[in-house]
Amino acid sequence: MVRLTRIYTRTGDRGQTRLVDNSQTAKTDPRIEAYGTVDELNAVLGLTLTAAPTEAVAQVLAVIQQELFDLGADLAQPVDPQAETGSSLRLTAAQVARLEAWCDQFGDGLPPLRSFVLPGGSPVGAWLHLARTVCRRAERQAWRAVESHGLAGEGAAPGGLNPEALTYLNRLSDLLFILSRAVTGPEHEILWTPGGQRPTL
Repeated sequence: MVRLTRIYTRTGDRGQTRLVDNSQTAKTDPRIEAYGTVDELNAVLGLTLTAAPTEAVAQVLAVIQQELFDLGADLAQPVDPQAETGSSLRLTAAQVARLEAWCDQFGDGLPPLRSFVLPGGSPVGAWLHLARTVCRRAERQAWRAVESHGLAGEGAAPGGLNPEALTYLNRLSDLLFILSRAVTGPEHEILWTPGGQRPTL
């Protein structure tokens, strides 16, 4: 259990921070950028929940908020197969599969798209679009961290990132897009009209 007794510690005043394995790194490390953006994504989902989504969507987002904290812990702990324990928080293929199942559940019955969707249409839908873009940024930053630290797996050097964490971010952005369509409804969806086809004001 996490116990926070004091919020400010002064330990990061020189631009350094510690990872879960207690190793020290710069606050500009792409790994830090990645889990910091996951934290931002969680905050956007919190705002989304205040906009009163349907109960089904709210239940899904509540699960995802919890898992995003797991994801942050995962990204903040370099993978070392020799040191991994059962207490290490790692995203799993089962969690990715659940995201895919939700994509199918909420996407079933939505009409095929004739163009790209513009953010908006409903307050909850707009927040979900914002969450989707932050999720995509987190995924890009996680891949930048892979460029610096590697991807964990058979034969990989210690210190890499869990590949399931990156897959989770990819599927989550798909789910957030589908949820935005589901809560907004086809009748309120705003589609992109390419330049030259739009009426002149």
